[in-house]
Amino acid sequence: MRTYQILLALTIFVFNFFSSVIASELQINKILNLEIEAPIGPATYNYLKVGFEKANTLQSDLILIELNTPGGLVSTTKKILTLIGESKIPVAIWIRPEGASATSAGAIIASAAHILFMSEGTNIGAATPIQMSGELEKGDLRNKAINDLKALIQSLAMSRNRNAPLFGEMIEKARSFESQNALKENLIDAIVNTEEELQQNLNNREIKILGKKVTLKVKKIEFDKYEMDLGQKLLNILANPNTAYILFLIGAALFYLEFQTPGGFIAGSMGAFCLVLAAIGFQVLPLNFGALALIGLSFILFILEIYITSYGLITLAALGSFVSGSLFLYRTEDGYISISQNVIISATSSLVLFLFFIFFFILRDHKNIGKKYFNSQIGHHAKIVNFLEHDGEFYIYQVKIGGEIWSFQSSHELKIGDEVEIKNQDGLILKA
Repeated sequence: MRTYQILLALTIFVFNFFSSVIASELQINKILNLEIEAPIGPATYNYLKVGFEKANTLQSDLILIELNTPGGLVSTTKKILTLIGESKIPVAIWIRPEGASATSAGAIIASAAHILFMSEGTNIGAATPIQMSGELEKGDLRNKAINDLKALIQSLAMSRNRNAPLFGEMIEKARSFESQNALKENLIDAIVNTEEELQQNLNNREIKILGKKVTLKVKKIEFDKYEMDLGQKLLNILANPNTAYILFLIGAALFYLEFQTPGGFIAGSMGAFCLVLAAIGFQVLPLNFGALALIGLSFILFILEIYITSYGLITLAALGSFVSGSLFLYRTEDGYISISQNVIISATSSLVLFLFFIFFFILRDHKNIGKKYFNSQIGHHAKIVNFLEHDGEFYIYQVKIGGEIWSFQSSHELKIGDEVEIKNQDGLILKA
């Protein structure tokens, strides 16, 4: 009896051993195609999670993720890694099209794929968190974060038989690799440019899923493309760091114009709309509230410059606050993204140009201070917008000229909406 038990145990051991060594075959007929072309955030995770569930429902044989991302949230990235690691269906990541990249968080996600392809003209890497790169303080917290991410990406690469040390350098040294070098250094499985090449490189490829070796067999592939729904697409657009930043600046600028020329409500309404859209994007981005406060402070300082004589010092402080806030807006412990430097330069240049024109007109009109015709509205046409009072022989109205509201005095009664020509001016009182 004892001999029988030993033989049975030995048989089970040998069977399990050969089962792990000899790969079973998996026919690949149906592929569910997902696409990521935005920063990695909650919307991305929700899209992938629903996509993986759909793949199980449709009984897909493989999940193909087309990847092109500048980075994203570390917390969301780790959730996506868990999603891929627990999948019973093989996951292939294809970095495409030409000009695409899987940088920062994208490189970490790519390292977890069972199969990893790149198209010509793409790159992968530069996965050091932004706030940790450069010559920043090399303290224990920084080393802890980098070592954690380095160990994670090396572990994932090792489990897929890829070059773990070089994946580690993507974190530690922010190294980046274009497609040919990535293939040469065993960072990816193949360079693929077309669906025909994809099919060829999938066929007879041996992978490991949940610890079991599987050989893929491909004859004819049927692609099922699953796209984001309208809500996910909108959130994906608004979650772009550059888009959210520009919407915030436009909203703030429109509010500034509304305060300068009140009464129309159009600028204020459009500004509020832009700020709401920016807020939707900010809620899924790694927002640095200190940096956001600096940008808000810059607009306050610009307004104060109008009322306080500082000979440009307040403006310089405002510009410094604006640039600093823009550079650090998304630099957090959970962030892998930043605003494009070109966008920051363009926004700052536009702001400086606007201020230049404002100061030009102020200096041009400064010489007329105290003179009779300073800020003269004589000869202009105005529109009656409001009736104020009937003062003896005169009717007092509010009129609008070029976005400005003035008091207007008339000897005869007028109607709201009437247009009048300004023929005389007494200080801030216009007359017909």
